[in-house]
Amino acid sequence: MTATTPAAFSFPPTYNFPPFFTPQPNTTTRRAQLEKWSSLIQAWCKHHRQYRLSLVEAVDSPLFHNATLRKRLDLREARAVLDWMVKSEEEGGGGQRAEWIDSSAGSQGPKSVAWIWWRRPEEWADILVDWVEGTGQRGAVLTVYELIQGEATASQEFHDMDNDVMLKALSILSKRGKAQVFGSEGQEGVKFF
Repeated sequence: MTATTPAAFSFPPTYNFPPFFTPQPNTTTRRAQLEKWSSLIQAWCKHHRQYRLSLVEAVDSPLFHNATLRKRLDLREARAVLDWMVKSEEEGGGGQRAEWIDSSAGSQGPKSVAWIWWRRPEEWADILVDWVEGTGQRGAVLTVYELIQGEATASQEFHDMDNDVMLKALSILSKRGKAQVFGSEGQEGVKFF
């Protein structure tokens, strides 16, 4: 591995188990299967620093297609997994680890692209607060671009984050009274309190 070559993604053992790719009829087994798929999808997206998942593209990727086994999740089943991830645990779901992106204006149709919350916006907000306090940025004004692309954040997990995810996290901080976001789209700035 060189400095420019990312490490290969390490699939869990269940990925090589053919029934993993077949919807299980038993409720308990199905829930365990959905939990494993949720963990796999989150780990895949985190490894690849991917915040949005297009199901149309992903069903042909190694995430949903094990070429060695010649098994895959089809689009309908992949959508069912993400539907489960969207629901809260109280609703019998996967703890809101995904959120459908309204793609009605796009060509892929409804329920085809989703946020994958390997860290929820609230968790990103907490990480941002820790960074602000740890680096003495309270009272500072920064651009959203500086937070995402700046040298000062190069070692942070939120460096190179999707702009929309950053804005969601900053919106949470704003509601908590920890930050104020201002400016127009593409030119946003933020002051931390």
